[in-house]
Amino acid sequence: MTTLSRLVIARRWWVVGLWVALTAFGAFAAPKATERLTFDFGLPGQPAYETNVDILEAFGSGGNGAPVLLVVGDGTRELPDQTAGAVAETVARAAPKARIATWADDPDLLFADGKTGVVLVYPVPVASDQPYAPALSALRPAAEQLTAELGTPVVVTGRDALNFEEDDTSGSALAETLAGGIGAAVVLTLVFGSFLALMPLVVAAASILTTFAILWGLTGLTDVSFVVQYLLALIGLGVAIDYALLLVTRWREETGNGASPEEAVRSAMSTAGRSVLFSGITVAVSLAALIAVPVPFIRSVGYTGLLIPILSVAASLTLLPALLLILGQRLSWPHRRTTDPESRLWRGVGRFVVRYRWISAVVAAVALIVLALPSFGLRLGQATNDSIAAGSGAPAAAIRVLAGDGPGAGLSAPVEILTDSPESLLPRLRMMDGVGGVASPGQWRSANGEYVVDVWTQDDANSRSGAAVAAEIRDVAEGLGARVGGIPAQDEDFISSVYGSAGWILVAIVVVTFVLLAAALRSIVLPAKALLLNVISLGAAFGVTVWIWQGGHGTELLFDRQPSGAVTVWIPIAIFAFLFGLSMDYEVFLLSRIKEEHDAGHSTDEATVHGVARTGRLVTSAALILFLAFVSLSQIPTADVKILATGLALGIIIDATVVRGVLAPALVAALGPANWWWPFRHRKVTSDD
Repeated sequence: MTTLSRLVIARRWWVVGLWVALTAFGAFAAPKATERLTFDFGLPGQPAYETNVDILEAFGSGGNGAPVLLVVGDGTRELPDQTAGAVAETVARAAPKARIATWADDPDLLFADGKTGVVLVYPVPVASDQPYAPALSALRPAAEQLTAELGTPVVVTGRDALNFEEDDTSGSALAETLAGGIGAAVVLTLVFGSFLALMPLVVAAASILTTFAILWGLTGLTDVSFVVQYLLALIGLGVAIDYALLLVTRWREETGNGASPEEAVRSAMSTAGRSVLFSGITVAVSLAALIAVPVPFIRSVGYTGLLIPILSVAASLTLLPALLLILGQRLSWPHRRTTDPESRLWRGVGRFVVRYRWISAVVAAVALIVLALPSFGLRLGQATNDSIAAGSGAPAAAIRVLAGDGPGAGLSAPVEILTDSPESLLPRLRMMDGVGGVASPGQWRSANGEYVVDVWTQDDANSRSGAAVAAEIRDVAEGLGARVGGIPAQDEDFISSVYGSAGWILVAIVVVTFVLLAAALRSIVLPAKALLLNVISLGAAFGVTVWIWQGGHGTELLFDRQPSGAVTVWIPIAIFAFLFGLSMDYEVFLLSRIKEEHDAGHSTDEATVHGVARTGRLVTSAALILFLAFVSLSQIPTADVKILATGLALGIIIDATVVRGVLAPALVAALGPANWWWPFRHRKVTSDD
């Protein structure tokens, strides 16, 4: 750190100029990078995915795409086959080359009373996060026209239809970042009470835009998922501000003690800068572990996750010190807050926790364990129909009536089967318990002679019972020599592919993180304790997420949504990767300050109180900024993104308050001298090491 400090002090204007150029290039590259992002959630090599690819190639639609459903009739009069034909003709004109099935083709698409029917439509998808957007934009007015011509309601519904709004302008990474930035600006203003609040925002902007520039190059080498633009922008905002906040706070402390700006930079870099470096490496390692997951879109999240902390650290350790040297004293106006980083509130918390260490540790641990208990009931899958059918509109009502006397709730996500002999398969499938129906129109035949057969469950395919029946359908079909695709089968393969190798990935993360923290803290006990607390913290985050979304406690109040009934298959590993790294950030901030105070001659108890008092406000402010960023992310209408944002937002708050504010310092105080055991201590370690 000493060498880097000297370089930045001597070449401050060159450093600022370089970052200005990088930021400008990043602003140019960001829109180009987002244009090249992909929307593929594929699993190359997995049987369901490969079957879905073959279905899409042979028929132009379907596979891992859910069908659009047109519910025809109001239950007052029987529907003749001519009505089915009229609807099919109109649909074919509105959505050319779509794959269509009606109750005239397959009676299983007719309600039990014969007065309501369903037309199953697989439009040709486009490369977008809304693959059916063009088709839905054409089908909705077509349905209104049919309603007028036939004198009976025709309602467009289905999973994609309920998630799609023509006038929806949300979901922009720039918009979500701007919303998070506004929240961050408010928090930083309260923390600093001066124009120094601008410094972390400038660092965040530089690191985010520069990361987008690298991402643009990365899209030329590999597929990068559209999901990363949101994670890059909002995680980048939080991480960069975290690091800048720590350094600026330490710089203010040193200048408040009479140090010159240059001396303050050197001191801040040798203390807070060292914490930032190790924190960034730890976050990068945890996120880079996603690269080992054998799923391309998860790997792209890992690549981006590796870049975010590296660029944030680079900007914090070069651009920020240079700006503090050039503008720091000017931006310290109007001195609304003391330069002493100690908080009276957090000093009181620290004293209480140290005095009642065992009580504090037990109460905090019990609270976290209680929060974590729902995670044992975690069920991986897609959101249920009830969850996506929020509100009281006609499309929401239409998808809900599929259950009961309807064809079956599983019609919203059928199992798709490729076979060259449907006549041997259909009777067996129709006899299975829990099957809602089968559709196999004669025109669903490919050029090479294969047929596609749709089978759906009576219960929602994303419910526990529906998923079990879908798995049985797959077993029977594969046993008869057919190939099975569709959403249920691909989700099943995703779970086995990703979580089957999760154990080795977790072991690798734990080992590397332990080594890094041990080297940073010169202790064996502190890293072990930090990893244990991270496990407890993650368990609490998962538990609360499951309790809210899967259990349905507060989804209507907070999000105007029905409970999902499951947590989307990719979300837990994403929550783990991001929360593990971000939580370790706060642990390093706290433990580094405690160790610094202990190395200065304080007892473990005194060092713990000082550490909590001097980092408590910083950690809670940083966590609040991230919390606000994730709240802005939750405004994206997609249920999956809302679930992810919920887990990240609540996980950050739980970790920064209960874990780092109470449990971590209580355990440090309880362990006493054991915290500092380091078997390799042969010489005195200085800040320059």
